[in-house]
Amino acid sequence: MKKFIPLKLDDSENHEQPAPKDLPPADAPVIDRIIANIKTVYDPEIPVDIFALGLIYSVRFNDDTKKAEVVMTLTSPGCFAAGMIPGQVEQVVLEVPEVESVHVELTFDPPWDKTMMSEAARLELGFW
Repeated sequence: MKKFIPLKLDDSENHEQPAPKDLPPADAPVIDRIIANIKTVYDPEIPVDIFALGLIYSVRFNDDTKKAEVVMTLTSPGCFAAGMIPGQVEQVVLEVPEVESVHVELTFDPPWDKTMMSEAARLELGFW
């Protein structure tokens, strides 16, 4: 059984959809640009990006193979957006020029809960 520890979020960040000027510069590390692109994907039922929601468990990039790997979850196994969000993640990751292929793995272990959200996301959604 794989165990994933959710990525630590910087709660000082603004988790609204970034405008182009808010994206990292082209010479920023590939992982930073991948994460910035992932932050443009929103759960259609919740007005917060999926990174701030804590749905992204890990992001890796292999410089040799030019392959990105994203492990993510959804707010629930029955989420109606299950067929949509992973495809959106794949699409935005492929927009990073260095990325030639991407594998998005959907897992429910560990299951998502509201404690995985950034502080900013919990404030925005009133989960205190």
